[in-house]
Amino acid sequence: MAAMGKKRGAVKQTGDQGVKKAKTENGEDGSSPKVQPTTQGTGMEDKRKKRRNERRKVQKKLKKQMQREGAPLPKPAETLEENPEESEDNDSETEEQEAPAPVTREDPPPLHGGKWTNKQRCLVFCSRGVSYRARHLMNDLKMLMPHAKAESKMHKKENIQLINEMCEMKNCNKCVYLEARKKMDLYMWVSNVPHGPCVKFLVENVHTMGELKLTGNCLKGARPIVTFDKSFDEHPHWSLVKELFTQTFSTPYHHPRSQPFVDHVYTFSVVDDRIWFRNYQIVDEKGSLAEVGPRFVLNPIRMFGGSFGGPTLYQNPHYKSPNEIRRAMRRLKGDKYTNRVLAKKALQERKTDETYPIDPTDEVFATPRDEADSEDEKPSQKKNKRRRKKN
Repeated sequence: MAAMGKKRGAVKQTGDQGVKKAKTENGEDGSSPKVQPTTQGTGMEDKRKKRRNERRKVQKKLKKQMQREGAPLPKPAETLEENPEESEDNDSETEEQEAPAPVTREDPPPLHGGKWTNKQRCLVFCSRGVSYRARHLMNDLKMLMPHAKAESKMHKKENIQLINEMCEMKNCNKCVYLEARKKMDLYMWVSNVPHGPCVKFLVENVHTMGELKLTGNCLKGARPIVTFDKSFDEHPHWSLVKELFTQTFSTPYHHPRSQPFVDHVYTFSVVDDRIWFRNYQIVDEKGSLAEVGPRFVLNPIRMFGGSFGGPTLYQNPHYKSPNEIRRAMRRLKGDKYTNRVLAKKALQERKTDETYPIDPTDEVFATPRDEADSEDEKPSQKKNKRRRKKN
């Protein structure tokens, strides 16, 4: 029973404690009740703080611009934190003052303050089955382009349109894809991802930097000067290639992996309806050059309106595929036997029975004695030959 009484007392104590808590929350015991915070006043304060921060940012930007241009700084404005109502009224006026003026062609270019603004990224990779020469060419292009990104080799059976998705995953807007066929032919795709245009070339006469061993040398990551021949401005398809190459091969200004030097030159020249690429080092300030490498020739095949596909903008009428050239060479070798047989027949037709004209009157003076003398001389000649052999 004592145990039961103790339990009941414990229950009563817990009940009393709950009642006391309720009284203290309602404020019946004389103490002040707990007041929950409201969100009406905090919203207005947050808005005011945002406006003040925005004004401070604008003032800092204006000070930096004035310091760069060398103009005198304006006087500091009076603080409006004491009168928040006045600050709310003047918000519309400050927004009108902060609106920038329209930029015209006469205005100087904006100062970026050494920032990386031209964020061109180029994906450089190849297909499976490329030769060692094509692989070394791809590595040379990556060394010359600090804004290039690498990717694993692509299988030939995959659709070429997947390259657009690969560029999107790598955050690249340009692509240089080297495609190998039959382990002997090399094609180059240069595309502007994802909207195009795209140009397909046949790569000929490839010579890499390691193979040439030229005297020129340039700093890795340095920015090049991209130059073009006059013929690139004569036809519209060449001007399209010029714009595509300038965006692809030129290093963006203030790129993180680039060096602030200009010590080499890329030259693109058109000869025999082909684009010849050369890379030279700038040796002196006078303009003397020394070739660095690599070397290759691009034979344009077709230009497309989209990225790795789309409507055909231009097709080279002078292009001959390497399969056609090899077929013609085989025909020349196959005709070797037929040419030999025809030459023999022609030789027999040209031959005559008489090599030189003979006078029939020469036989009138021939006598039987002369014939006998000629027969006696023949065995004597044979005997002399035998004696010579014995000696």
